[in-house]
Amino acid sequence: MESLLQLAIIWASVFIANIFAEKTRLTPVLFFLFMGALLVNTGILPQKTDEFIRVFAELGIIVIMFALGFEENTSDFLKSIKRSWGIALFGALAPFFTAYLIAGYFWENQNIAIMCGLAMTATAVSLTMVSLKSEGLHRSQAAKGIMTSAILDDVASLVFVAILVPIATGATMVSLPGIGLIVLKALLFFMVIAAVGMWILPERPNGMLSLIPGFGRHGVRHILSIGKGENTTLTVLTVAVLAGLLSHLFGFHAAVGAYMAGLILKEEYFQIVATPNINHYENTKKILDNVAFSWIGPVFFVVLGTHIVLEWDILVAVIPQTLVLAFALLVAQIASAGLAARYTAGFDYAQSVMVGIGMLGRAELAFVVMDIAYVQFGILNDEAFYTLMGTALILNIAVPVGIVLWKPYFSRSEEKQAREG
Repeated sequence: MESLLQLAIIWASVFIANIFAEKTRLTPVLFFLFMGALLVNTGILPQKTDEFIRVFAELGIIVIMFALGFEENTSDFLKSIKRSWGIALFGALAPFFTAYLIAGYFWENQNIAIMCGLAMTATAVSLTMVSLKSEGLHRSQAAKGIMTSAILDDVASLVFVAILVPIATGATMVSLPGIGLIVLKALLFFMVIAAVGMWILPERPNGMLSLIPGFGRHGVRHILSIGKGENTTLTVLTVAVLAGLLSHLFGFHAAVGAYMAGLILKEEYFQIVATPNINHYENTKKILDNVAFSWIGPVFFVVLGTHIVLEWDILVAVIPQTLVLAFALLVAQIASAGLAARYTAGFDYAQSVMVGIGMLGRAELAFVVMDIAYVQFGILNDEAFYTLMGTALILNIAVPVGIVLWKPYFSRSEEKQAREG
């Protein structure tokens, strides 16, 4: 019953957060994070997350990312990769070296500097995309650029983790075969997802699969048609979880696989002959949005906020380091990603700044790296750990606030392009 009590407390905090968000006109994500930090630091929620709540929160981020991918068009995503390579590259290098140099200056320890740089590299794409959705901007070209760049950053960050963590812990030296294995796994994962989308899901599977008796005549539309479309939500959620598990098997966060699963499910698959008057795609999308953004998804952000456990004596001592690092990363991230968006991706000024703001968040991978460096191996000292925690909090708050503040300029730019186009 303890787990259910914690879930009830979290849902009550989500309700309160939504009220504050409505009153202040800020995105609910900001208040979800705040409520998590408040609950854990007042002792209402334990510092060690209950296993049931942890899994529930993990399901939340899987459903969130699947719902976001479900709205996207596969061809648009592939085109966005060609456009967003510069944002991903420079948007990752700038924060890494900024954090590395500042941490090296403060603590004069190369291993601490490496881990600080690594923790501040990957973008919290889920935080940004939910913030954009709450402002009605998640279908914009800038949002697609952020999403694609952040996924590419996650892949690159996993390579960095594989290379730099063993170096910082002294466990091994750089190994070309080890690097090659990580890159191969990344390529293989995306090839598997692409193969599923191209050859297995269509109404009539393509390639060698079309030669298999029975299977070659039935694609995903036939599965969705079972029960006259009554099981569409169950089917797609199963696909989302399986894709998340596949992503985890390849060493990535489950959310990446869930997003890719949503991406390869096309609207035409939901055109069921037996019920031509029912829009099963829109009905499924409505249910997914409700699950993702109203009652399961928010649990992830509240639990994320519970990672911010404050010890006030250390916290006060590292205020200068936290402010310096957060400000430097804010400037470096917006400048690097924004300039890359402007000059390598062809976005206009307002869109480029929005891309830079959208790349500020730090969440899943940042906390994984902190856990490895502070809890498992003791590389980070207390001051460095709390500096990173405070910096991540500031950057996460900056995302929804920055999006809200920049939205008027961004919207005017979008309207101008729509008139001209």
